[in-house]
Parts: sequence; structure tokens; C-alpha cells
Amino acid sequence: MRSTNSPAARRAKHRLFKRAKGFVGGRRKLYRTATETVMRAEVYAFRDRRARKRDFRHLWILRINAACHQSGTSYSKFMSALKKAGIETDRKTLAEMAVSDPAAFGKLLELAAPAATA
Repeated sequence: MRSTNSPAARRAKHRLFKRAKGFVGGRRKLYRTATETVMRAEVYAFRDRRARKRDFRHLWILRINAACHQSGTSYSKFMSALKKAGIETDRKTLAEMAVSDPAAFGKLLELAAPAATA
């Protein structure tokens, strides 16, 4: 008689089907299709965890740039002036400030202005 390790195989299948939860049709119910779909989903998840960081940085830069242009300066000049003035804050905070607290962002612009000309 052939010896199998069915408890482990059943556990592995169960783990796979748990990861396939929420998929539609055979992608959830059929073992081979579910395996392929889960593998592809994990590849996308790995890639997009890195892409998310790029996307958010891009969004923050856009928001800071828009707020700078309203005040008559550019993003690059503003960031350079901040660095020269010794103000170290990240883009996420600057973008949040530009959106939710324009007065504080204006103060930062005023603080950075003398450093821009120097």
C-alpha cells in the first residue's frame, strides 16, 4: 500500500484556499486555478508595496508644489530654501500642512524666503 501524508497535504490546501478567500468563481474553488491566482496576487502585492511608496512621494510633491505656486515660488526653490534655512521636515508633513493648515505652510514659506536669496 502507498504511504501518503494526507494531513499535511490537506493543511497546505486549506492554507492556500484561505489565501484565495474573496476571489471569484474557480479562482477560489479550484486548487490549480487558486494556486496560480494566489501566486500572481502575491507578486503584485510585493511589487505594489514598493510602488505605494513612490506614489505617495509623488502625491506629496504635487501638493507641496501646488501650495508653493499659490505663493509665487516653485517646489525646487522652496525645498532648497528650507534646506539652507536648516529646517528639516519631511515631504509627508509638508504636504499635510499645505492641505490642512495653509497658514502654517505660509509661515514656513516666510522662514525659508531669506535663505532663498542668500
